[in-house]
Amino acid sequence: MDAQSRGRADDIDPADQWVLNPHTGNYELRLDRSAGESPVAARTTTAEDSGRRTGSPDGPRREVPAQRSRRSAQKDGRGPEASAAGGAGRRKRKAPKARRKKALMWTGGVTAFVVVAAGVGAYVLYERFNGNISTIDIGDAGNNDVLSDGPMNILIIGTDKRTGKGNEGYGDKGSEGHADTNILFHVSEDRTNATALSIPRDLMTDIPDCETVQPDGSTKTIPGTPRVRFNVSLGQEGRNPGCTMQTVEAITGIKPDHFMMVDFNAVKELTTAVGGVKVCMAKPINDPKSHLELPQGESTVAGEDALALLRTRHSFGNESDLDRIKVQQQFLGSMIREMKSSDTLTNPTKLFKLADAATNALTVDQGIGSAKKLMTLAQEIGKVDTKNITFVTLPVIDNPAETVKATVVPHPTQAEPLFAMMRSDTSLTEVKQKEKAAKSKQAALLKGPKAAPADVRVDVLNGGEIAGAAGATVTWLQNQQGVLKSTNKANAPEKIKKTTLEYAPNQADQARALAEMMGLPAAAMKQGTTDAEGLEAMVLTLGADFKGAGIPITGPAKISDDVERASADKAVCAK
Repeated sequence: MDAQSRGRADDIDPADQWVLNPHTGNYELRLDRSAGESPVAARTTTAEDSGRRTGSPDGPRREVPAQRSRRSAQKDGRGPEASAAGGAGRRKRKAPKARRKKALMWTGGVTAFVVVAAGVGAYVLYERFNGNISTIDIGDAGNNDVLSDGPMNILIIGTDKRTGKGNEGYGDKGSEGHADTNILFHVSEDRTNATALSIPRDLMTDIPDCETVQPDGSTKTIPGTPRVRFNVSLGQEGRNPGCTMQTVEAITGIKPDHFMMVDFNAVKELTTAVGGVKVCMAKPINDPKSHLELPQGESTVAGEDALALLRTRHSFGNESDLDRIKVQQQFLGSMIREMKSSDTLTNPTKLFKLADAATNALTVDQGIGSAKKLMTLAQEIGKVDTKNITFVTLPVIDNPAETVKATVVPHPTQAEPLFAMMRSDTSLTEVKQKEKAAKSKQAALLKGPKAAPADVRVDVLNGGEIAGAAGATVTWLQNQQGVLKSTNKANAPEKIKKTTLEYAPNQADQARALAEMMGLPAAAMKQGTTDAEGLEAMVLTLGADFKGAGIPITGPAKISDDVERASADKAVCAK
């Protein structure tokens, strides 16, 4: 790597800034070499000992902490790495590389959704952390590209796997690990906002057929299961996180690009590494089942207390998983604020411990299975201001098929509009502004003469999800709107997300007329540069945003005011 890509400046290797403090015995990051003598003694380097550091100019040389030995997965797939998520898929450690002491330095706040669900993350990532990260081969379930030009969707899975000291006391100690906490973290295309959608573990859904990669490299299709709890999309019947990703896509219509998975032990390690997370209780908590004891008001939790808080549900609301999700969202918002605080970003020791704990805690897909790739991803997510990170839970109702209510199903009218907002990359924090802008653009679009319906000539193609949409639209246009010169051109060459109307400058009056009839947004209008000749028709291609003939597409999607949401920048006391 060249100096720029490693973060070097003025020919200074970032690794050279980690030096031994003789007073504490710890290696610390010297952030500024230009402001006189560092609190830690300066180093000396020669051509022969460029990899060494010294505690003082004349003192004995000591090694910078060696790269953690990389742990390879057992070839037979029965080791601890292969057993995660029910043993499905190949879970492996990165293969050893030549030992290097060159560091990758990343200066700036980043997002740490690498904690149980969504949050803010590391400041410095070393190549040594590659050996900490576990990966699972999910085949085609995700996206092998680290970054894309459009929005990004990361599925964050918190499993109830009980490996680790003291964790066998939480519930089913024989659990293979289910999808216990699930957040679909959607980052907007312009990286200005993010929506964190919590999916209840007790949601009744259909789990689709899932192709998994076996330890020997072969593939095996796990048959789908109708009408079961969402949490068994992982760890049951050999299902891996790719199966959970496909289940999320089936429910929401949103394909996750990557996944990040952590377990109980990770919660304890990460909260300890960051120095604890501030939480607020609206009343004193004394839960004999989770052994959680917290006073009314503000407290700081880490380790076992943090895990107990995220696990307990009998102390909040109506003691349901839905109320526990609210507490988890409040906790994660607090963790985001803590990790973006100056106390964390300016503390080299805390940052080092946090990066080490985070990479140890993570299991990810191979598309982001290295420290460098995770850094690239986190740099993008770190651009989002905490005030524009919105937590929301999938709207649900009690399962009508049950007498004793234990599971839930998607809300019949509130769930789909929320999914549509995320699919259309509409921010929950900017809906009003976008709504106003859309109306303004629409008014400008429709300003001007409009052709009579009988003079509108258009070819209709279906590039959306509704079978037969082009034919149905032509029928509606001809019978309901009097657009007799509309023609069904069947399926478009490929699927598109948003409906488009292509027209020539001398067809603008026809385009305005059709846009008004169908409720097309200004963004759908694509005017060409040359005039149409003779009987040439406009081209209307229906996209995934098209819901049916006569249903307007105008403006951003809206969600019900009854759908609760919370911002990551605001502290809330759990009730």
